[in-house]
Amino acid sequence: MRAVVSPQGHFFIGNRIYRAALGRGGVRTDKREGDGVTPAGVLPLRRVLFRADRIGKPPRCALPREPISPDDGWCDDPLHPDYNRMVRLPHPARCEALWRSDSLYDVVSVLGWNDAPPVPGRGSAIFLHVATPDLSPTAGCIALPLGDLLAVLAAGLTEIEVAAE
Repeated sequence: MRAVVSPQGHFFIGNRIYRAALGRGGVRTDKREGDGVTPAGVLPLRRVLFRADRIGKPPRCALPREPISPDDGWCDDPLHPDYNRMVRLPHPARCEALWRSDSLYDVVSVLGWNDAPPVPGRGSAIFLHVATPDLSPTAGCIALPLGDLLAVLAAGLTEIEVAAE
């Protein structure tokens, strides 16, 4: 099932509309590493990662699901061969920790952006994840409140079409 997201943060799936947080740099087709932009286009959901210690059972969804651990990370260093890939921490390159003290990555779906194969500098770690309570902008990801995120995953979400501005 496909969701459509408007540049204003309206997340449409089936006959439901949710509010989503998008990148602080807006939505564009010319995504670059570190620009805070949510990439426009059709983004397939690759898999769902979750904090079993916080969520308990795996989220219901049509995707492969994996629990994350304290040593899981995501490489965002365009000069390293592991760029835009899940890695084990510590890692020799710059990486983002997936095991966070806040709740933003308690449930996170890896979106298919710049991953087949990764092009250095084109953007990394583009996820669908839990939003902050005030839906503040992300670093380029798409974020929904936890209950909404679990609902759209359970509805069979498999791809997101992000409309360009």
